[in-house]
Amino acid sequence: METLAPDNPETLSFDTTVAAVDGREVLLHETYFYPEGGGQPADRGVIDDLPVVDVQKSSAGVAHTLAEEPEFEKGDTVHCVVDAAFRTYCKRAHTASHVLFGAGRRVLDDVGYAGFDIGEETVRVDFTADTEITDERMVEMERLANRAVWDSLPVTWEYEDTKTAREREEVAFNTKTEEGAMADADEVRVVTVEGWDVAACGGTHVANTQEIGPISVLERSNPGEGATRVEFAVGPTAIDAAADRHVAAREAAQALDVSPPDLPDAVERLTDERDDLREQLADLKSELLSLRLDDLEAVERDGGRWLVGAVEGATPNDLEGELAAYLGDDIDGVAVTGTSGETFVVVATAGDADANAVVQDVTGEFGGGGGGSPTFAQGGGIPVPPLEVVGYLRNGD
Repeated sequence: METLAPDNPETLSFDTTVAAVDGREVLLHETYFYPEGGGQPADRGVIDDLPVVDVQKSSAGVAHTLAEEPEFEKGDTVHCVVDAAFRTYCKRAHTASHVLFGAGRRVLDDVGYAGFDIGEETVRVDFTADTEITDERMVEMERLANRAVWDSLPVTWEYEDTKTAREREEVAFNTKTEEGAMADADEVRVVTVEGWDVAACGGTHVANTQEIGPISVLERSNPGEGATRVEFAVGPTAIDAAADRHVAAREAAQALDVSPPDLPDAVERLTDERDDLREQLADLKSELLSLRLDDLEAVERDGGRWLVGAVEGATPNDLEGELAAYLGDDIDGVAVTGTSGETFVVVATAGDADANAVVQDVTGEFGGGGGGSPTFAQGGGIPVPPLEVVGYLRNGD
């Protein structure tokens, strides 16, 4: 016995006889409850006033799991009621996925179905396509999907020979959610959104796209396997999401003293200003670092003349490109300490002394770790103040 729900989505109340009872699990002679599958969750409802907490396909038929063991037995007649609100949500969400996929067909190249799932508040469709799903294309898909809703397109379904359906290029097959479900079937259920989309699907749907209500595309992500996941909402959640975006846009526009349509230009202007300020800050930081390095004291160590000292406000990465400029003439090495979380040391040499050996000497004395090449090395995690490391370096041979 299979569910009658897909072909009778409006049937929400029915009487039938019990085919079997096993603890909390019940089989019925006929059922209009939809079992979980194909990305659509199981229907909710009651059987003789006992809540139905799960509905699954089984080898024996459609298994209804109740909240508690029933008193009725095999052969008894029971009254069943499907949760109308949840069924309506699932119908709208499932049909919306077809509408969004139809929009994807108009925006993307060589688009395919890679997955689908109805969540409590949001729905997701996984697309494969030769075209990248950018923000602009995602917004265009949302626009086209809502136009299809507005156009009140009829939604119908019929059964076709599986081989014939697969030969029709316009029929989309959700290869992941339908895998195995139709592999051995002689016929397949084909759902058509008139003039918009055709797909093999066993779920429940509305009779007309106008029943879907607003569709709001929320986000995209990468679930792997070459697919792009698009998350969207329908109905009240979609309305709330659109309102939230509208409020955010107006608040941002007010803060920037522009109208919402001018936000992109305002953001581009601010981005350019930010980049300019970052460049100026980097230049000033480099100048300040150079001034501090210019003040380093020269000492004799390792048979040569070294610049040794502490520099605050810099990181090892800042120093890596600066120290080499001080080598040469009568300077054989530069050793600088500072703090970046914990104390660090950076050493550069002209080649006669081994920078890595100096770092290993310091970390061996105080702790920490590090390393590098003979001409440049650094160490970190040194658990003493920078000036203590400077004193040790200045007293080196």
